[in-house]
Amino acid sequence: MSAAIKAYENMEGVTVRQIATIITSFALLVGVSAVAQESRSEISLQGTGFFTKDASGQGVTQRSTNTGGFLVGYRYHFNRWLAAEAVYGYDRNTQQLFAPAGFSRIQANVHQATGGFVFRVPAPARFRISPYVLAEGGALVFDPTGNTFGTVPGAQRQTTGVFAYGGGADFPILRHVSLRAEYRGLVYSTPDFGLTALNTNTVTHTAQPSAGIVFRF
Repeated sequence: MSAAIKAYENMEGVTVRQIATIITSFALLVGVSAVAQESRSEISLQGTGFFTKDASGQGVTQRSTNTGGFLVGYRYHFNRWLAAEAVYGYDRNTQQLFAPAGFSRIQANVHQATGGFVFRVPAPARFRISPYVLAEGGALVFDPTGNTFGTVPGAQRQTTGVFAYGGGADFPILRHVSLRAEYRGLVYSTPDFGLTALNTNTVTHTAQPSAGIVFRF
């Protein structure tokens, strides 16, 4: 009881402003702590489509079969508006090449590796979605499968630079889990697999819509 009385007496000289300052400081400390504990990392797994535009040049026309694949990504959020992202993707398609020397088919595994930045777009809270846009750079690796009915003698693995742009939206379903719908556009030089006779010397575009799930931690 005497300890309580002494504590009360020690507070007699404390003003309302000082009490408000103490409470505000405490609230700020709690807020900073909460931000420090906020989930900044996330991993995603998405199923994708892979639809490539036809390309023609130097007497060669190149068409790619439409196919599907997957994307695995990691994002780190610097703040609520900006994040860095690294993505790996895979699909398998067949390049159909119409050249003066004749018709050729090359089946290849396509590996995608990109990295860049993701920017969150403000949206009304009532919609409960988190839209974003992205810009990334990286590489596509075209690796011939060697399939007897889908190869050309001398076809080699080829790596080409790629620019990826796009956007999407996350739809929260649990505290640390969201569904994701996304579109990525890939711009890159058409592969020739090291064969001069199949070189179109053009740039092509692949549309890559996807949907999947995101886990934050």
